[in-house]
Parts: sequence; structure tokens; C-alpha cells
Amino acid sequence: MNEAYKKLKKNIGKETFVGNWEKIDQTSINRFADVTGDNQWIHTDPNRASRESPFRKTIAHGFLTLSLIPKLTETINSKNNHYENARMVVNYGLNQVRFPFPVRSGSRVRARKKLIKLIPKKSSIEVIDEISIEVENKKRFACVAETVLRIYF
Repeated sequence: MNEAYKKLKKNIGKETFVGNWEKIDQTSINRFADVTGDNQWIHTDPNRASRESPFRKTIAHGFLTLSLIPKLTETINSKNNHYENARMVVNYGLNQVRFPFPVRSGSRVRARKKLIKLIPKKSSIEVIDEISIEVENKKRFACVAETVLRIYF
């Protein structure tokens, strides 16, 4: 575990990952609304959104954007282990989340990850990353979240 900690520590303050673009379409938004029960018209009614919303389109739920972090950072891809020699990676939670910019239906997003802190534990390392969800061709991020993972060796 000491070797892993030393290796990770070199990356504190650095961007360690930029993901692939992922399209958030109306079908994804509707499916998320069905699962969560959040069927507010700004998400699920394209006709009304085109008339009444300042965005002129439906927008993705902030929590939909947040829920895509594992996919966008590829932490669910067992073939792409970001933590060499780890036997288990556990999502331990979030410290802070903000949604500074909406994601319009049909937009593409990707994640940028910056390692901001490491906390050694008895049998693990707590890894705190800043995840910024970028919207293609936009200056502002759709979501900025501080994620906490526990890496067990």
C-alpha cells in the first residue's frame, strides 16, 4: 500500500484523466425521470420546453449528470484499472456537488478528473478527486463534484 500511496501522491493537484464524450439524449433523460419520479416538464416535455424554458430545449437532471460520473470516469470499467494492484474500489461518497450550467438534451459531456487529496487509512487509501463534467463547446461545467473513493490493497 505504501508504494501505491507514493505513486498516487505524485499526482496531487494534477489532472489525471479526461474521458470520452457521451451524448445525453431525450431517451436517457426520460428514463432517468421514470426511475426517479422527477418528471418536471423542463426535463421531459420538449414541446413545452421549446416554448417556455429559457434554454429552449429540455435539460438533463443535475442528478442524471452526477450519476454518470462512474461511466464518464471509467471507474466501472474493470479492464481499465486506474489503481494498480487494488483488490477493491468503493465509492465512499461526495464532499461537495454543484451544477453551474445546464445540459441541454442532445449535448455531449465528458469528465475531467483532478486528484486533490489522499488520506491513508489502516487498510485503504481514501482518494478525493474533483470531477468536472464538461459540456462540449461550452465554457462552464455542468457539474463539479468532489468524490471520495476508498482503495483497498
